[in-house]
Amino acid sequence: MKTVLRTSGLVVALLMSSSAMAEDLRFTVWTGNEAHLSMLNAIAEGFKETHPDVTVTFETIPAADYVQKLTFQLAGGNAPDLGWLGEEPAPAFVDAGMLEDIGTALRAKDGYDYADFATEAMGLWVNGDSVYGIPFSTSPFMLYYNKTMFDAAGAEDPLALASKGEWTWEKLREVAQKVSAANDKWGFEFKDGEGYDSRIMHALMPPIRAYGGFAWKDGRCGFAEPEAVEAVTLLHEMVFEDKTIVPPGEQGDFFAGDAAMTINQISRASRLTDAGFDWGIAPLPTGPAGESPVVGQAGIVVFAKGDKKELATEFLAHMTNAENVATMAQFFPPARKSILDDAAFTDSNPNIPAEQMANVKAAINEGTVLPAHERMPQILAALKPRSDALWRADADVTKALEAMCSAIEPNL
Repeated sequence: MKTVLRTSGLVVALLMSSSAMAEDLRFTVWTGNEAHLSMLNAIAEGFKETHPDVTVTFETIPAADYVQKLTFQLAGGNAPDLGWLGEEPAPAFVDAGMLEDIGTALRAKDGYDYADFATEAMGLWVNGDSVYGIPFSTSPFMLYYNKTMFDAAGAEDPLALASKGEWTWEKLREVAQKVSAANDKWGFEFKDGEGYDSRIMHALMPPIRAYGGFAWKDGRCGFAEPEAVEAVTLLHEMVFEDKTIVPPGEQGDFFAGDAAMTINQISRASRLTDAGFDWGIAPLPTGPAGESPVVGQAGIVVFAKGDKKELATEFLAHMTNAENVATMAQFFPPARKSILDDAAFTDSNPNIPAEQMANVKAAINEGTVLPAHERMPQILAALKPRSDALWRADADVTKALEAMCSAIEPNL
């Protein structure tokens, strides 16, 4: 009986020891897409080859609420270990000391090849020798179009127009009218239908840059400059005069077949697997300033308030090694030069033809990341009520943009 008790105690001790060794990493993301999560979980499963007792849990926070809810978690003592972070809030998180410096660990890791990441792509995440994140997605904005609608309208599609050098913002306005009238659908929808709310910059920057404008630089606001006024006036007229852009308060989901065009990144192509219509992607329209690709970037970061920072850094290194970056490239264009330059990149997404992926690669090489700033949360908070005033039928676009500048300049 004593032997049995001692054996039982040993079993209990071993179970307790095994339980103590098991660790869970919390990883925040803004995707709820099944294809994305399946891929991420497979990458996490591969981590068990070297860390068999580690489980990674991906927690989805909707994109519109992501920064606010993540900030609450970090401030409230419920910090995740690591997660995704977009280009807009990244400088503010660095400035507030919310991100762990992972530079020394990554440079020293055998086989990681930190130098494989393009210097330009790392610019947002590096300060001297410190590294505060690794971009997992350097994704240009592309023009998605519903080819079935274009064919029904007898209109040349954006890819065909781009191949002839005729794809401009004025041309987009023209074909939006034609395709909308022929199909009794919206001609264009802002990114994720959030162009008036959480995606304000995503809506404004593609035409503003194509017209030669800017959001801000050297502490000066550019929204009220003539180039930006001309670009935003075109959008305003499409919303309220042409009635081809989905207006505030209305729904017109491109991915459900309710709009003929939208701007988004290639990660959204997975939503079109069973779309029920033919579709394609094309470069963004050009403007007076020529081709001006706009790039959205997101990085993987380790949160400084997490209690497993060393382990979280190990998983970040695993997730962003060459093999896993190649896997993620089907949804998230890479910052690793070896993957982007490999011919396999253009064949990486089963939903997008290679010749269209070539346009994605060109936009990555030639594009500029969306504006970012250390005081981005304050800028966006100040921008929101002024941009609400812009999106009214009777708005004076010039005065509305001047008001936007007045509101954000103290933070620049």
